[in-house]
Amino acid sequence: MLGLAGGGYLLALRRELASLRSRAPDGPVRPVAIEAEPPEDDRTRYFRQAEAADGIEGWSDQDGRFFHVSHAVELVAGYTCEEVLAGGLIDTLVYDRDQRYCRELVQRVMQGGMPAQCELRVITRAGAQIWMACRLLPIRNEAERLLGLRLSMTDIQARKEAEYKLLETVAALRRAQALSEHYLRRSNEERSRLSALLDVVRMGILFMDNDRRVVYCNRAFYDIWSLPAGEAFVGVRDVVLQQRVSQLLADPAGYLQHVAGVLQLSEPSEAVEIRFKDERVVREFSRIVPGPDGEGTIGRIWVFEDVTEQLQVADQLMRLAERDPLTSLFNRRRFHEELERMLADGRRQGESVGLLAIDLDGFKPVNDRYGHQAGDEVLVRLATDVGAVIRRNEMFFRLGGDEFAILVPSAGAQELAELARRVGTTIAGLRFSFGAEAVSVSASIGIALGPRHENDSERLIGAADRAMYLAKAMGGNCWEFARDAGGAELDRTPPAG
Repeated sequence: MLGLAGGGYLLALRRELASLRSRAPDGPVRPVAIEAEPPEDDRTRYFRQAEAADGIEGWSDQDGRFFHVSHAVELVAGYTCEEVLAGGLIDTLVYDRDQRYCRELVQRVMQGGMPAQCELRVITRAGAQIWMACRLLPIRNEAERLLGLRLSMTDIQARKEAEYKLLETVAALRRAQALSEHYLRRSNEERSRLSALLDVVRMGILFMDNDRRVVYCNRAFYDIWSLPAGEAFVGVRDVVLQQRVSQLLADPAGYLQHVAGVLQLSEPSEAVEIRFKDERVVREFSRIVPGPDGEGTIGRIWVFEDVTEQLQVADQLMRLAERDPLTSLFNRRRFHEELERMLADGRRQGESVGLLAIDLDGFKPVNDRYGHQAGDEVLVRLATDVGAVIRRNEMFFRLGGDEFAILVPSAGAQELAELARRVGTTIAGLRFSFGAEAVSVSASIGIALGPRHENDSERLIGAADRAMYLAKAMGGNCWEFARDAGGAELDRTPPAG
């Protein structure tokens, strides 16, 4: 009688694989007769069942040597039963690297009397490998004496191929997932680095998508527009943001009109200066951001820079370059620039340019007797009072020392004579007190009219200077016209005041 006992021992056997591999393999075996054969009925029934099975069936004696194998071995492996038994079932059929494990498993079943199962590779006559599921069952007689074991081998090649394919798919998915996570991590790192970089720049940066919603704004943007640092603007529409910031502007309607015009552009906008109510000036420009494939757009980036301090410094430098530090009047450098410009405009438009050259009478004695501080007081007071009597289109200059000049565009002789009278009267009316002494000065004024007297800037200055010196030679406190370019008599005027 065959005592068959089965169970799912595959996982347990795999855990024991490491220790099983350390044992020495069995040598080749040969079919031998067993000491006590099972009853004829049992053996006949087993052989019949073995031949009817789909897989390979084998029967060993109590020493683990196989003396029977089913004819299915010919279909599966291409060997005859005689070849398998002559060469040893394990040596002939089992893959070299699996033979040691297979022998150890046979010995364990024979010694422990417990069934076992495993998966191993069978080598066909053609050299192909086929995965087989093996089940080893101990065979006992009625007295529970071990007679041998039964080996059942079932083809699982299709299942193994499916498992390998599944494992490859899982591995590919894991690689894809790992790669995706890697790129996502790299993307987040790059985003963090870019955000940190943009947060330390002084320019405010605002990115709007094509739906005119805020995608990103840096810390400087909050500072420039006086927005609360903790307030979130991502996803906010542009109209909401405009309502928030327009109340800060000196001309909100003009700026909103400018923004509406920029949004219609497909090219970068020109830089414009936005003036705030608190007298700050912010320079703004923007440009379209193309898509990653170079086609289409993903929004517009706006850049804002507070240029208040920059403009103040530029204005200060300009004042230093163009203004007299004592009187704040335009200096000689600016005088020459304006004279050249006015003469060029006059030639194009057919209009005259008037020049008044002014030199103070009695200023040197004040400087010598009361010191430079007294002289500076005279010059500053003169600049203020004379500046109050000249018109908006007339430019007043200090050329150095006690020399001054006035330029008048589109001027006529009568207008210049009236201006000279006002200036002379104002200067003569100045009163100072130094060391308990009353002090006053006057002015000698020369008038030249371009192109009537000269058409060249340097020659026109020379003509005005000669007229001024003539006025001074006549006792000062008066004004004189220059000679005509043709050498006509000099126009003479009575002393001013």
